Amino acid sequence: MLKITLAQLNPTVGDIDGNVTRMTQAAQRAWTDGSDMIVFPELSLTGYYPGDLLDDPAFLERVARGLEAIKQASRQIRQLVYVIGSPMPRNGAGKRLSNALLAIQAGEVVLSYSKQLLPTYNILDERRHFEPGPDVAPVLRVGQARVGFMVCEDGWNDHGQDYEVNPFQRMSDAAPDLVVSINASPSDIGKRELRQQVFAKACKRHGLPLLYVNQVGGQDQIVFDGASFAVEPQAGVVFEARRFEEDITTLRFEQGRFLTLQGELPPRVSREGLSTMAFYRAQIVLGLRDYARRCGFKQAVVGSSGGIDSALTLALAVDALGASNVAAVTMPSQYSSAGSVDDSVTLCRNLGIELFTHPIVDTVRAHSRQFEATYGQELAGLALENLQARIRGTVLMAHSNSFGHLLLTTGNKSEISVGYCTLYGDTNGGLGLIGDLYKTEVFALARHMNEVNGHGLIPQAIIDKEPSAELAPGQKDSDSLPPYPVLDPILKYVVEGERLAPHEYEQARTLVEGLRHTRDGAMLIERIRRMVARSEYKRRQAPPIIRVRAKAFGSGRQMPIAAQHL
Repeated sequence: MLKITLAQLNPTVGDIDGNVTRMTQAAQRAWTDGSDMIVFPELSLTGYYPGDLLDDPAFLERVARGLEAIKQASRQIRQLVYVIGSPMPRNGAGKRLSNALLAIQAGEVVLSYSKQLLPTYNILDERRHFEPGPDVAPVLRVGQARVGFMVCEDGWNDHGQDYEVNPFQRMSDAAPDLVVSINASPSDIGKRELRQQVFAKACKRHGLPLLYVNQVGGQDQIVFDGASFAVEPQAGVVFEARRFEEDITTLRFEQGRFLTLQGELPPRVSREGLSTMAFYRAQIVLGLRDYARRCGFKQAVVGSSGGIDSALTLALAVDALGASNVAAVTMPSQYSSAGSVDDSVTLCRNLGIELFTHPIVDTVRAHSRQFEATYGQELAGLALENLQARIRGTVLMAHSNSFGHLLLTTGNKSEISVGYCTLYGDTNGGLGLIGDLYKTEVFALARHMNEVNGHGLIPQAIIDKEPSAELAPGQKDSDSLPPYPVLDPILKYVVEGERLAPHEYEQARTLVEGLRHTRDGAMLIERIRRMVARSEYKRRQAPPIIRVRAKAFGSGRQMPIAAQHL
């Protein structure tokens, strides 16, 4: 029998001392449980992903000191094997570092393995800093069991189509009793189910039981959902750790089966997981909570327009930080409807947050008068519309600077895609919560939150009203854009394409193909493509957004600005 502790932790990138403390505390738990081995996530010593900190010699010195601290701690619990992830120096041609898995016992490294498959796609760019390890299957005897090890991407190529090397096949040849995989697998909709499917299939094919330990927590725009799991070759996934929170659990492995510490069968694992809207909510809330904490913010502020985007952003912020730590500011102009202000009041009362009123009418007029005095012509049209948005952005930044609040932007993916936002206006802020949600999904998530709360947390009047920026008389989004049920599938097809889930891709493709059969439809598609391309410069200057879909704006979509896209 082997007792193994899964340490699904939430490390902070660069906080070596803090990460070591978390790891040693988890090891104390493992010791209490009588564990033989404790397994931490990929790059658990540094947090994932350190990026160009790995080019800093001072950072690497801190990593080395952290590793020595782990070795010293392991001398206090001599029977326990620590399995950790850390960058490690290497010799020879190529990059100076490897993405390493280290097994440490009684102060000594008893096994060292360098990750073979280094992902360089979407949001991942490990080849920038690491050199692939040799084609070997590392195996260590722990107690009476032979344990094989791999690191994250190593387990994703059993079909043999993405890389020439298949570490899973090499591991199968070594025939260990158990495989342990350490991971920092970013979360997006459907990723949890895909992970389980890929690894369950590989384990069945090779007849290998496997323990998959993942990181949890938000890091910049990426969120890791945890959801570590255990696989038996024939039964499939038989254990799953908690999602979106730290989880330290000790399992027993005996005669090829995983049992609880008490020797019972683990609870049945649901294949379905969370609904789409429940997933979006959980991912965004954790992403904001960790972003604020790691950047030193305790409170947040949102500009409340009385529209659906700011309403949903405020509701999510309250979920993450608590009502006492969220403030809203309504900034009516001469074009703001009374209903928008009243809806903001009702919303903030429902959420239990303070609402500040900061009219911008006089400021807009003063700017307009000065513009005319300077240039000899009236400020009008788009320039006047954008002036209002930029004054609002200035007001919100002044609030942020004065009171130390994190300013949250409220743009959704539909608007960000086509540039329906004002640079240095409503794009001001430190983080966007709903920037990876299409407008139709914003409405769906708002309705979901009302259902979960059992009452109209977000007023129905906000959900029902026609979207409008209210920057001109009678303005509506539909004046400039096609209806969102038409726009969103086009954007999904153009922006995400085959990165969409199969059913979503088929729906988007069917709509786009149908539009192409008409002259107006074909012209609409090309117009949307041009709008997406021409708005790249805005997205490049916008704040990070919390990623919930497989392809999000930011590091996961790298497009040139000054280019001919069409």
